[in-house]
Amino acid sequence: MNILIIGGGNMGKSLAQSIIQAQIIPSNQLFIFEKDESKIEELNQQKIGIAFSNPNENFKDADLYILAVKPQDSANIYHLIAPHIHPDKIVLSIMAGIKIESIKIGTNAQKIVRTMPNLPCIVNKGTTGFITQGLNDRDKEFISQLLQTTGIALEVDEESKIDAITAISGSGPAYVFYFMDAIVQAAIQLGFDKNEATQIVVQTFEGSIELFKNNPFSCNEWIQKVSSKGGTTEAAMEIFDQFNMKNQIGKGVLRAEQRSKELSKG
Repeated sequence: MNILIIGGGNMGKSLAQSIIQAQIIPSNQLFIFEKDESKIEELNQQKIGIAFSNPNENFKDADLYILAVKPQDSANIYHLIAPHIHPDKIVLSIMAGIKIESIKIGTNAQKIVRTMPNLPCIVNKGTTGFITQGLNDRDKEFISQLLQTTGIALEVDEESKIDAITAISGSGPAYVFYFMDAIVQAAIQLGFDKNEATQIVVQTFEGSIELFKNNPFSCNEWIQKVSSKGGTTEAAMEIFDQFNMKNQIGKGVLRAEQRSKELSKG
């Protein structure tokens, strides 16, 4: 199995690293096509595959093409790989908003995987939603194993659910950082410097996640465990409820899903 990753940016690089670390294939069977010469040098120094800038026999010999480029570059990439596609070859896209039908028309591929990873894939804590077309069970098992090298992988049964994955986990880290920043800013107002405030907030988030992961209680049950009648937590929750924050956050996620659909149509 020869894998060609087209695009050596953050997502392409992190996927390459994860594939090699998980020993999915040897490094001499992983190729990365990248136009930026400085990135090529960096990738080759890290020995996570063979990086190159000029289309060559590696395009012809690939069994799996991973499209890790910006959506606006899709047409140029289709042009490069289409001559080398035959029915057994797989095209996997991590391009946001690009539908399977567009990939099929552009590349003539019969086996297509559309994915939506998120930024924590860079640290192997990612969430990747994916849907396939034309793959057999063996192909699906391999693709699932490959995607799980960067975290968890969830196969969905409808392409529209990729828009939902985009809104939940794709955009999700931004929601977390937004809430973290709000608490950091409040901590600074209470007299802590930025480094102290950040340290407190990060440890609080990490500790809370570990509690949640290692115990059977729901979020609401944990809130009750932290809260006491007339106490500090209850006072904060009253403000959150006053502004209907849970509902507003939900509306934000739904708007993100709607925007994902709009971009897909465009």
